[in-house]
Amino acid sequence: MAGWTFGRRALLGATGAGILAAPAIISGRAFAQTAPQASTDKSMTTQLPPETHSFKLGDFKVFVLKDGARPSGKPNETFGTNQSADAVGALLAENFLPKDQFVNSFAPVMIDTGSDVVLFDTGLGQGGRAQGTGRLLEGIKAVGYKPEDVTVVVITHMHGDHIGGLMEDGKPAFANARYIAGQAEYDFWTNPARAGTPAEGGQKGVLANVKPLAEKTKFVGDNASVTSGITGMAAFGHSPGHMIYNVESAGKRLILTADTANHYVLSLQKPEWEVRFDMDKAAAAATRKKVFDMLATDKVAFLGYHMPFPAVGFVEKKDTGYRFVPKSYQFDI
Repeated sequence: MAGWTFGRRALLGATGAGILAAPAIISGRAFAQTAPQASTDKSMTTQLPPETHSFKLGDFKVFVLKDGARPSGKPNETFGTNQSADAVGALLAENFLPKDQFVNSFAPVMIDTGSDVVLFDTGLGQGGRAQGTGRLLEGIKAVGYKPEDVTVVVITHMHGDHIGGLMEDGKPAFANARYIAGQAEYDFWTNPARAGTPAEGGQKGVLANVKPLAEKTKFVGDNASVTSGITGMAAFGHSPGHMIYNVESAGKRLILTADTANHYVLSLQKPEWEVRFDMDKAAAAATRKKVFDMLATDKVAFLGYHMPFPAVGFVEKKDTGYRFVPKSYQFDI
């Protein structure tokens, strides 16, 4: 594939970066990304029509489907956990954002290649609906498709906000789909050794939502092909088997970076700052730098699961980090 130059060693590194190391399980809060956050802000939970966004990537149709958003306080307890609250607040203020609040949004992606309808991640599902999330199925219908139209479901990693929508009322939400997931990720979460550790809550979600689909799942590693034009890449750190995906069609290219970066300011401008949800914080920081260095150098578009909706943009190098540049009309002309 033209332009897709990362090899296994280029991203993971044979030694030194620690990206292949097992994740450090530090505290139960490491998995709190999936826990509902109480909020009195009704504007975030009002049930308006689901937000969707579509654009063309070569011959592919890309749909970004907002599963919902969740406001939270105390940004420094999630981003820059190895920095002072003042330092985190100052960076937010420099970027015209509140010092003491942030919004976490969730953006699954559906790509119609002409031969497959590929869904990347499934949001929070039924468990999130009381908090105004779990709206993926609404979004799919809003763009003219049905859950039965999805032929491939790709799970970038197995945190709850990515696997929560796999099952609906105890049955597969995408009845006609086959599944793609990382082998390293699945092995970690289904290992009985997780029981009795801070990872136990996340394991329960995997056992409930992913394991029932294992017979229909192809477990993959680095450089795995999903379908023509879509290839996986190991990008470990945020989770033990976190994957990103390269999408190419008719000379156009997009990288689905999943949770490589979780905030468009705090994770990109300061990629070395620790993030509570990163299970191996050193590996996650190293992966952030490698992935976004490539995107900035090659001027490749990316779609990040937690970026501001519609979650698509570019990065340029800024000091020791990167500046997020949202997409505008590049894909429309």
